[in-house]
Amino acid sequence: MIPLELSANDRILIMAPHPDDEVLGCAGIIQRAKAMNLPVHVVFLTYGDYNEWSFMIYRRTPVLTPTGVRGMGMIRHDEAVAADGSLGLTPDDLTFLGYPDFGTLSIMASHWGNAAPYRSILTKVRAVPYPNAFHPGAPYKGEEVLSDLEKVIRDFQPTKIFVSHPADQHPDHQAMYIFTRIALWELKLSPEPALYPYLVHYKRWPKPHGYHPNDPLLPPPGSFPSISWSTRSLSPDETNRKLDATKLHRSQFRGNPKYLLSFIRTNELFGDFPENQLPTSTASTELPESPENPWPDIPEQLTSTERASFLGFAERTVDIKEGNLEISVSFTRPIAMDVAVSLYVFGYRNDKPFADMPKLHVEFGAIEHRVLNQDSALLAGTVKLTRHRRGVTILIPLQTLGDPDRIITGGRSYLGDVPLDWLSWRVLDLSPAQ
Repeated sequence: MIPLELSANDRILIMAPHPDDEVLGCAGIIQRAKAMNLPVHVVFLTYGDYNEWSFMIYRRTPVLTPTGVRGMGMIRHDEAVAADGSLGLTPDDLTFLGYPDFGTLSIMASHWGNAAPYRSILTKVRAVPYPNAFHPGAPYKGEEVLSDLEKVIRDFQPTKIFVSHPADQHPDHQAMYIFTRIALWELKLSPEPALYPYLVHYKRWPKPHGYHPNDPLLPPPGSFPSISWSTRSLSPDETNRKLDATKLHRSQFRGNPKYLLSFIRTNELFGDFPENQLPTSTASTELPESPENPWPDIPEQLTSTERASFLGFAERTVDIKEGNLEISVSFTRPIAMDVAVSLYVFGYRNDKPFADMPKLHVEFGAIEHRVLNQDSALLAGTVKLTRHRRGVTILIPLQTLGDPDRIITGGRSYLGDVPLDWLSWRVLDLSPAQ
């Protein structure tokens, strides 16, 4: 692994999907930057107001009303102020955007332009409800999220950005990464800040769970062979201060202390997938993730019924063929009747706002499928889906994607509202090779 060093000219921006992610992933980075008198700023995508389990343990009673849920969002806001204050940051170093917890990936996929704003599941609102947010009253729309992030990045002018990982299983973590990448493309900063994704939610990682402050944090076993990981070592004092800051996120620590303590290690870990250049050859391009373990672990929290229907992703390849993007995905088993799969494919052009670009969602089960551009169905036959016993091949005309320079793609499988497995988000570069 490559040591991650900060320089005297660095400006550190940390993108956190929820309050506590900034501490779990970057508390050591924050401490080192403050010791060097570097500017540090933290941006929270949400107030973390969706975590019902933690709230129930924290309050010792369910939080059921939208007003009560927003109150828990404010508790998490205050916890972040206290936790980051213990690491040397002031409230002015923190920006809370206030977009819907557990809803930002849906905003990315389906809520742009003429589409209605997303409606939060628990707070029941369609706009930022917090008066101390960066942009109170901002509609839950993709262009609003992107505009807020662009303004923060433009004003702060970071040299290094630490952001949630594209392989993270939590949809808000995926969305934070995608929105950040797109904001940087739209801003066209020169030089462009270096990006350092950090992983929080990934299967049963980190192993072992619990408090192991003398052990290193290692990448998931056998995972992500294309990632060159960077690591930042923590001194014993930095590790202890990270522990104290983690405990100050009291609502989350009380709900799941063993998991949060798993991040109190001798280092922090960062790494991103490379942008895959397409086409690179006459052969398809594989997007490998876990070649040593192609049959993914079934999440422990699933019920016996959900485990029996579990559908994992085994392999994904992409190619360009005669003006079409071809994506082939294989599964760990045939698709059961009650299981569905969503594949997302977004186009990006350097000369066109992302808000105006197509955002395709291919949704299919054991028998039927449909293709949406946001929430609008495409003409039948525009996108072709061919089924195999344990997989599908999807053929999408590049014109349907807006003749993009880049493609952003990810996916997930699910049983009703229960997520089963997911594909990491990857960026494909279609511009001519230099």
